Amino acid sequence: MADAIFEHPRLAALYDPLDPDRSDLDVYVAVAAELGARTVLDIGCGTGTFALMLAARGIEVTGVDPAAASLDVARGKPGAGRVRWIHGDATALPPMRADLATMTANVAQAVVEPDAWHGTLTGAREALRPGGHLVFETRDPARRPWEHWNREDSHQVTDVPGTGVVESWLDLVDVSGPLVTFRWTCVFASDGAVLTSDSTLRFRERDEVEADLASAGYVLEEVRDAPDRPGREFVFFARRPEE
Repeated sequence: MADAIFEHPRLAALYDPLDPDRSDLDVYVAVAAELGARTVLDIGCGTGTFALMLAARGIEVTGVDPAAASLDVARGKPGAGRVRWIHGDATALPPMRADLATMTANVAQAVVEPDAWHGTLTGAREALRPGGHLVFETRDPARRPWEHWNREDSHQVTDVPGTGVVESWLDLVDVSGPLVTFRWTCVFASDGAVLTSDSTLRFRERDEVEADLASAGYVLEEVRDAPDRPGREFVFFARRPEE
């Protein structure tokens, strides 16, 4: 089930305006070029920013996401007709032979249940051609980023075109082992509406992810540092073995 931030139409429409700097995706565009990918599966594509960046470069892209409202935003963007959009997740994909599958930003960590995580890795592998790559990132738990998920560090007031002024912030709700839950609050000045969305992320250790990839039938090629967030994230490069 998708979080309200992605599923509620009014919140999904705010996702891009409240986080306009997506320079983190430039890394993945470069990865697609490095690997010579001509077909890409964007798992957890959300509002479609990354999928559209690739499509604009002539790459054949399939974007899959469980949040219908986020896909509605994606489908309304210029160039959206170049992308195949699928409402669902990586566990039930149509047949494809992608060169590259990706999970950008928090997508991998948002799959919190072990069975769902294994199903996601397996589904991605089945969608790849033999020799195709899965590339995704997870935050290093040792850096404890959730300690900054509070109103003081996250509060912002944004004038959103077509919506008006929106006040927003994060609050940490719970930390239970590897599971971290936080709440996103938005206050709409136009009508005083207050909407919240709770999200839970799973912080996996590097060796745990490596073991999960091996169990799902991948060959781990390397683990890189995120160039835009050095020392804070692991970027995994895994390959479906040649048959």
